[in-house]
Amino acid sequence: MFRLGYYPAQVNSLLETRRIFVAVLVLGLFAMAARGVADPDVWWHLRTGQLIIQNHQVFHADPYSFTRAGQPWINHEWLSEVAMYGVYRLAGWGGLIVGFSVIIAVSSLLVYLRSPGQPYVAGIFTIWGAAASAPIWGVRPQMFSLLLASIFLFILERSDKHPRLLWWTVPPLTLLWVNSHGGYFVGIGLMILFLAGEVLEVVFGFGGWTQSAPHLRRLVLALVACLAVVPLNPNGMPMYWYPLETIRSSAIQNYVDEWFSPNFHQAKELPFLCMLLATFLALGLSSRRVRARDLLLLLATMWLALRSVRHIPIYVLVAVPILSGSIQSWLEQRGAASWVGSRSSSLWSRRMLVNATILTTFVVFTIAQVRTVISRQSETEAEHFPAAAVSFLARQRPPGPVLNNYNWGGYFIGELYPEYRVFIDGRTDLYGGSFMDDFYATYHLTDGWKGPIQHWQIRTVILPPDAPLITALRSQAGWKQIYADSQAVILTQER
Repeated sequence: MFRLGYYPAQVNSLLETRRIFVAVLVLGLFAMAARGVADPDVWWHLRTGQLIIQNHQVFHADPYSFTRAGQPWINHEWLSEVAMYGVYRLAGWGGLIVGFSVIIAVSSLLVYLRSPGQPYVAGIFTIWGAAASAPIWGVRPQMFSLLLASIFLFILERSDKHPRLLWWTVPPLTLLWVNSHGGYFVGIGLMILFLAGEVLEVVFGFGGWTQSAPHLRRLVLALVACLAVVPLNPNGMPMYWYPLETIRSSAIQNYVDEWFSPNFHQAKELPFLCMLLATFLALGLSSRRVRARDLLLLLATMWLALRSVRHIPIYVLVAVPILSGSIQSWLEQRGAASWVGSRSSSLWSRRMLVNATILTTFVVFTIAQVRTVISRQSETEAEHFPAAAVSFLARQRPPGPVLNNYNWGGYFIGELYPEYRVFIDGRTDLYGGSFMDDFYATYHLTDGWKGPIQHWQIRTVILPPDAPLITALRSQAGWKQIYADSQAVILTQER
């Protein structure tokens, strides 16, 4: 038995408050990231992964809708979809929830490792950043972009001291990225801004050309290598301009919520707003010089985040280390940093017991949280999608074509394909702005609302009960209600 206060050195080290804080931070990030699957696109991603594995090829034409059947489709997420389906087949929804929670937690942990003021200042701002990013988190291919962007920044900041690290990691990661998600352009953009910032450092006299030239040369060569591997994907050269077409797409900008600018009247956007303000306040208070590369990255990602909420997590990757470093510097100016970051020289048994209790509590909480999320997945699905109505469609097989709700299209692909093709789904870039306009004109009964129904010879409609189109069709001759619940109404046209 150990006497009071005489624990082995290894136990003392493991139960040190700083280490417990980091462990709790990691567990907290993992618990925050664990959430039920409620994104309808996940279902068509899984279906696509299944078809790719079964057919040993990536599709280049739309297989899922009758409105865009056979039209060119750039599936930029094919590798993510294969991975997602593989995990789903092996471990079900639980595997996907845990897997993406790990991806998100690692992304945030790398932010912490890049941040000055470890563990406490860096940890606090990492959690703050997680709260700002959380509305975008989920089981979705976009999280691969988040992880890879975090890895890119981690590597770039160490590239001057570890020259080989840059060359042997960034181009292969770009190859992986361009096959996993169209957000690979974020990595290219980070490299360009980082390189531009390093050049500005020399231009403004913070470094010499002679000393900086080897590092700059390596950055340029790595950037060229990254650009060179972009066409090495099933979609080929079009992946160079696909991200730009996505950004310019009127359909995406007008109809996809996460591409809208942040609405600061919503509580979920307030952590981002507060971080935005706190970052510039901290920069003003601190005497710490901000490097040109950091300032360029901060301003560019801030612009992206203010333009579209889906880019807030990218801003957080850049802002948290800058904010943490500025606050740490400010604390050092006031003599408080030694207390915030100091190690305790006396580790009493009571403190270790408290630390062990805290750690155990967080482990139990995290396990319970993840288990609860996984066990509730069927309920989450039923809350967000018309699961009962879909079961009715699968059993009764009313005649098609079927006009479905936009937000349900991906779910229908996962549950009803190939028996039914969808009218529309979340692949907004495939359908285009004018088609989206026509769909919502029909949905909301604006001028010409009958046109798409007649053009596509719609026989069945499944929409929410409060949809204006449902109300209108109920009063139209030849339409009959065959199903209704609190989530969906199904009408068919008698002939």
